[in-house]
Amino acid sequence: MEAESSNLNPNSEIDNTEVEGQSNLPYKWSQVLEEVTLVVPMPPGTRAKQLRVELKRNSISVGVIGQEPVITGDLFKPIIVDDSTWTLDDQREVTVTLAKQNTQEWWPHVVTSAPKIDVTKIQPENSKLSDLDPETRAMVEKMMFDNQQKQMGKPTSDELKKEEILRKFQKQHPELDFSQVKLA
Repeated sequence: MEAESSNLNPNSEIDNTEVEGQSNLPYKWSQVLEEVTLVVPMPPGTRAKQLRVELKRNSISVGVIGQEPVITGDLFKPIIVDDSTWTLDDQREVTVTLAKQNTQEWWPHVVTSAPKIDVTKIQPENSKLSDLDPETRAMVEKMMFDNQQKQMGKPTSDELKKEEILRKFQKQHPELDFSQVKLA
């Protein structure tokens, strides 16, 4: 892996409708690390007041009132309801944006009753570390460093930090015996 790139690009949109088993679903869906977007077809001329859209922490239901929902069921993982939205577009489709509670994983399906995609085959586009916000960049750099250290059989950043604290404490307290100390 190059020093300036990472496979964690939260803006890489993964279109899941082309994946085997997904084209038969009555909706289309895609995702980025932070959210899942569904496009649910409705009869032409549908008005918002004719819709029943229920977005709950662990479930979803979207359809026309008085008819079977187009999608309904338990979500793969919890969402943040207050940050999730839906809109009726051109009186013919509902676009639902689900804010993932865990923004560090790909969903294999929207509802648990739908067929799964193989998330291990997702190849998000690379991003430059400089494109990331400072907090995320620091986390990714730490993960990269720790991974390199582990591969070389050396201590991780957390282990190095513990060793440094122990050394400082030993200097301040030379009267104590530290020969049996083991860092976990």
